[in-house]
Amino acid sequence: MRERRGALDPQAEAVVDGIERLGVPEWRTMSVDCARRVEDDLFTPEGPPNDDGIEFVRDLAFEGPDGEVPIRVYRPDGEGPFPTLVYYHGGGWTLGTLDSIDGVCRAFARRANCLVVSVDYRLAPEHPFPAAVDDAYAAVEWAAANAETFDGDAGSVGVAGTSAGGNLAAVTALRVRAFDGPELAHQTLLYPMIERNFERDSYVENAEGYLLSARDVRWFWEQYLRSPVDAYNPFAAPIRASDLSGLPPTTVVTAGFDPLCDEGVAYAERLSEAGVAVERRHYPAMIHGFLSLTDDVDVADEAMDAVAEDVRSALERKSGERE
Repeated sequence: MRERRGALDPQAEAVVDGIERLGVPEWRTMSVDCARRVEDDLFTPEGPPNDDGIEFVRDLAFEGPDGEVPIRVYRPDGEGPFPTLVYYHGGGWTLGTLDSIDGVCRAFARRANCLVVSVDYRLAPEHPFPAAVDDAYAAVEWAAANAETFDGDAGSVGVAGTSAGGNLAAVTALRVRAFDGPELAHQTLLYPMIERNFERDSYVENAEGYLLSARDVRWFWEQYLRSPVDAYNPFAAPIRASDLSGLPPTTVVTAGFDPLCDEGVAYAERLSEAGVAVERRHYPAMIHGFLSLTDDVDVADEAMDAVAEDVRSALERKSGERE
């Protein structure tokens, strides 16, 4: 089903206009190091974080498949054990830090009442596919083995991610199924990068003007993949998997003014056809990354509540099944 876009939300448009006035070039026009600095400057929250509803935050690291993997653990207030959500930031596998996704992780910890483990996986082009996938999977194994240290429930673990992080969440769910990894209670895919396919209508409709251009997405894939052959690997492009059955219940969020909209919709449809329980949340007036704009965009704040409730319900249901 083709999801149509509406008129651009005025509050989202104001955010876009404000960023454009800062004179930020398209990501592809900058060097990788420069793009990383700009992304971190733009999306790292200013001032002290809102710690209401957060008991503590810990910056840690574990031994991954090829060295240390930094993580940040968020424990909400209240009585545990808390279900556990492993979170992967966006940035086209090339940009992004624990700081740039800090606000979203705090929001999930508070609103979904869960332990959040944010993962600083290795970035391309220095570490191309499948380095990020290996780190993402290792983080789920670490979380399942260590959640109880933070009053987390190791038996109720979900994965979530933004954009390229949504890809990693989807791929991690596939890898867990393929290699009998820790059972997942839910996957949350926020405007995910699903496939290197630029022929979909949303790439034409949203080619430029909404913070993420079609040319940017192409550039990110060029940084990530070792060769064009990788684009056909289901662990890089999960929609390429021949069988999607047996995956955990899923929430897929898409935005009308996002080049990635149609591939998110297509993946949700494939999951549903395979018998996976899917909650599709489409926001026709929103832009890519809008769940980071809850302080400025009313629809984003409402959407965050809805998605967090999906996560909370799924993870708590899993906890309840084990009692």
